[in-house]
Amino acid sequence: MLDKDQIAAASRVLVQHWRDGSKLDTLEAPVRPQSRIEGYAIQAALETQSLGELFGWKIAATSVSGQQHINVTGPLAGRIMSDTVIANGGTASMKGNEMRVGEPEFAFRMGRDLPPRAASYTIDEVLSAVDSFHPAIEIPDSRFRDFASAGEAQLIADNACAHLFVLGEATAANWRAMDLVEERPQITLRGERYVGHGKNVLGDPRVALAWLANELSGLGITLRAGQVVTTGTCHPPLPIAAGDHMTVDFGVLGTVAVGFV
Repeated sequence: MLDKDQIAAASRVLVQHWRDGSKLDTLEAPVRPQSRIEGYAIQAALETQSLGELFGWKIAATSVSGQQHINVTGPLAGRIMSDTVIANGGTASMKGNEMRVGEPEFAFRMGRDLPPRAASYTIDEVLSAVDSFHPAIEIPDSRFRDFASAGEAQLIADNACAHLFVLGEATAANWRAMDLVEERPQITLRGERYVGHGKNVLGDPRVALAWLANELSGLGITLRAGQVVTTGTCHPPLPIAAGDHMTVDFGVLGTVAVGFV
């Protein structure tokens, strides 16, 4: 297991590359994580060096296309920091972004804490702790030049490819009564229309939300009231470039948009 000095050293390297907008091939062998636990330890150290506060959590690779995009076999949790959140309808810088994709997502804001415990949280228990539903767009990126070959442990250390995040307004619709599996958000990008599908998010966005709560519980972390969880893309990652504008229409659930510069 990496010791605290090695964890701190790895996090400093990743933070410096994030701030510089630069890339690295791999973390040096003495500080390179070899397991999910070591990856999460490095990720936790990133939070202490952030210029912002912990805003919430993202889940990477909840869809087959998302898993293929970064070459992993299952979901990864990452932190969303407040200084990476863009207002709905705002603009996102493409500077230093090598992934260059936008992802339409189902997001939830928690209404009460879910602390760590031995037993897994059920979907119903997690949903009962949710305060609101929000349409969202994630704009991921990696500090690794070849993120597809970085491996699961390094990608977790790299904050599960968290980069920028756009949160739409809380919906006024009764989302709890809706079948989110069959929700099909309409995405507009460069004059083209695409259709997302709730089932692409780990089979059900609510399943993904429960996965995140239990992943954090296993790490001894409380999912706190007020934090937002974005559950992963409901459409294969869409290529974006400076000058583009993406709008995602969730119908009665609301709309979220962002421009790229």
